Amino acid sequence: MSPIKLACLDLAGTTIGDVATVERAFAEAIATQGIVPGTGAYARAMVHVHRFRGCPKVEVFRGIFPGNEAQAQAANLAFERSYEGAIGRAGLTPVPGVVEALDKLAGSGVKIAVITGFSRATLSRVLSVLGWHDKIDLAICPEDAGRGRPWPDMVLHAVLRLGLEDVRQVAVVGDTESDMLCGRRAGASVVAGVLTGVHSRERLLKGGATHILDSIADFPGLILSEDLGTHQVAASAR
Repeated sequence: MSPIKLACLDLAGTTIGDVATVERAFAEAIATQGIVPGTGAYARAMVHVHRFRGCPKVEVFRGIFPGNEAQAQAANLAFERSYEGAIGRAGLTPVPGVVEALDKLAGSGVKIAVITGFSRATLSRVLSVLGWHDKIDLAICPEDAGRGRPWPDMVLHAVLRLGLEDVRQVAVVGDTESDMLCGRRAGASVVAGVLTGVHSRERLLKGGATHILDSIADFPGLILSEDLGTHQVAASAR
């Protein structure tokens, strides 16, 4: 197996622990379009949100409001306002061990790209709140790459931007099925699902996870070990 030279890391649920904040922002966004808690429409919409977590936010709203682009765009704008307002008031909480993990990766020469379903404006706000500009090499949103997850574009965009020779030198880490599909479609050698986010071990494996980790804190030990292939077989069997 090729040595890992690039780690593509998801944000919400993987490196930052704001799953509930994102869900509230979705709920508030659809409420602006008349879908409110306690209704069947709300229940169906939130099932859709959970299923497609990790995908571009505007695409999630297009699924909730099919054929109505104006409504999807309005909901997306409301989501951004809600989420950015929430993190402006309360900040963001990194997943325990993530800062140490980033430092270990960088210290070992591994490039770090964060990839997300947030818009460029929201991604910039998140990075500003986190203060991680000096800890990552690249931050990519769907607008940068053409398509968001589950398509492979963001990972491949990182490969091109950072000058890697081979997609097998890439590891992708995320907490959703769409993260796993993205990594597998991009050809990454390691597609690791973490259990700190929204989707279960079963959903992550369904998406093609090669490894299941308790959290991002375990990731450096995985890719910097010499027996990565052995870990892969063991993780996939669980």
